[in-house]
Amino acid sequence: MFQHAIVRTPCKALINGLTEANLGTPDYDLALEQHHGYIDALRRCGLEVTVLPALEEYPDSCFVEDVALLTPHCAILTNPGAPSRRGEVEHIKSAIEVHYRDIYRIGPEGHVEAGDIMMVGQHFYIGLSERTDLVGAEQLIGYLTRHGMSGSVVEMSEMLHLKTGINYLENHNMLAFGEMLSHPDFAEFKRTAISTEESYAANSVWINGTVLVPAGFPKTLAAIEAMGYPCIEVAVSEYQKLDGGLSCLSLRF
Repeated sequence: MFQHAIVRTPCKALINGLTEANLGTPDYDLALEQHHGYIDALRRCGLEVTVLPALEEYPDSCFVEDVALLTPHCAILTNPGAPSRRGEVEHIKSAIEVHYRDIYRIGPEGHVEAGDIMMVGQHFYIGLSERTDLVGAEQLIGYLTRHGMSGSVVEMSEMLHLKTGINYLENHNMLAFGEMLSHPDFAEFKRTAISTEESYAANSVWINGTVLVPAGFPKTLAAIEAMGYPCIEVAVSEYQKLDGGLSCLSLRF
């Protein structure tokens, strides 16, 4: 069960964030309104939410998930593969120090973005992508094993981040689309297929028994509800324009 979440207020420079989505320029005021709704959803799931101030020099800084991995036993500051995001890491550190004694950091020779990391119990699947490389993944696994956890790398070719295409909903259930539907690393799990037209909703997030689902994807919502999970729909259209999903917007621990 999670108790806390850390989020960062979107900056006005958000409209200049990294994206390959080709969905248009985000509306900043609407993005801010949606961020408030996201925070409300986290609180409805029982989380105490720390809201960090905007960082105007970092357009993508509201996507805090990528700059740290918060496990039950330690925290690991990442080294993002996107050069424009590497400076964000130092700005998240003080918020993490409030909650963790053991804090590690991915060294400069490797790269990791935590959107490529999916936690399943005490094991962490680490997607190898344009943003996360093998050197960084091996460093991460080394830190995890110090605390009795484990990790493994996942080869992939279609996804920006691992959790773009697959997410764990607990109880052995996963949402998946594309190459993740048949990926051998997840053969032991029950994978619910997300259609191509609703692929964005594969990034739905389990929090304390409830699943946050992006608004506007009725087939995915129905599939998750059919598995017995209560759901909260959250509007995140402006973050979709920046290749950002529901998990990207918070650190949950």
